[in-house]
Amino acid sequence: QLHVEESGGGSVQSGESLRLSCGGSGKSLGGLVIGWFRQAPGKEREAVGCIDQAAGNTYLTDAVRGRFFISRDYVKNLVYLQMDNLKPEDTARYFCAPEGGTEYFYCPYGDGDFGSWGQGTQVTVSA
Repeated sequence: QLHVEESGGGSVQSGESLRLSCGGSGKSLGGLVIGWFRQAPGKEREAVGCIDQAAGNTYLTDAVRGRFFISRDYVKNLVYLQMDNLKPEDTARYFCAPEGGTEYFYCPYGDGDFGSWGQGTQVTVSA
């Protein structure tokens, strides 16, 4: 069974960058659609973007497109979320999840159902 773990969060100022990592244990992340999500206090979890199974195609939501980028390292079994030009409204707990779960989020790859949630990693952006 695949377990994911997010890392790389922190507290930064507006305009700075962070790179989050999504690691998998128990099963390779390769060959799976992986999504990135975030949840701010008092709000629903929302999609940030996703990466397809093998070609490296990515989708980012309008809120982050042009500032956030998703990539994967098959050798290290990691998926990254590079976040540039961070804004205070990006403050949230960030999660990654593989396809095959029960929560639907729009992603043009796979069936859009994600699950096997980790603990997430906190990103705080101050003005």
